Amino acid sequence: MTGPLTGIDLVVFDKDGTILDFAAMWGGWALELGKRLDGATRRPVAGDVFTTIGFDPTSGRVRPGSPLAVATMGEIREKVAAVIRRWCPSVAAARQAVEAAWFIPDPVTSAIPMADLPTLFGSLRDSGRSIALATTDDRAPTEATLRALAIRDLVSAMACGDDGIGVKPDPRMLLGLCETVRIPPDRTAVIGDTLADMRMARNAGAAMAIGVLSGIDDAATLGPMADLLLPSIADLDLV
Repeated sequence: MTGPLTGIDLVVFDKDGTILDFAAMWGGWALELGKRLDGATRRPVAGDVFTTIGFDPTSGRVRPGSPLAVATMGEIREKVAAVIRRWCPSVAAARQAVEAAWFIPDPVTSAIPMADLPTLFGSLRDSGRSIALATTDDRAPTEATLRALAIRDLVSAMACGDDGIGVKPDPRMLLGLCETVRIPPDRTAVIGDTLADMRMARNAGAAMAIGVLSGIDDAATLGPMADLLLPSIADLDLV
């Protein structure tokens, strides 16, 4: 009997939108950031910021391919700062406003798992496979999140947005993980919710690109680049 992971020795997961609920982590953060920026500048800047980072405050949805979907925290901050500079009377005032408003979402209280992660990851490890994580989020909050969810010890390697090795769809993120765990890309599966995840897998020569519909991109977007589409990681067949 064979399943989608037959012949796979390394499974690389994206984080937000794949193993965690994206909206729970980033929707509330975006709304709070907009509120803080309005207060810090004393101007109605939130709408401009939301448009720039790709967030719809009415629906709570994030635009596919937008900064909030695929950029690092540093890149998002730069884009927000550029917006604020347009609204403020001086560069110094803009810098002060961003400093006053900027914050990092709580990586523990905002983390809502998309499945029973200890059981899923434990089953993968018990099957003899290694697990890695590739995310554009920063390393410190990612570490804190995985530890709070009791899965850090099950993850053999991580590649994060502030590691300085390129971000999705740059293949270096995935190739670096493969090198770390000493498993080649042609024995590796990538699981993610965005086109950037699928393209990273293709660019690195991964054996499989598995798209999940629990995050940013829809089936029409992921389908042409994915070998398999799943509603979420909870539907992953571990055979």
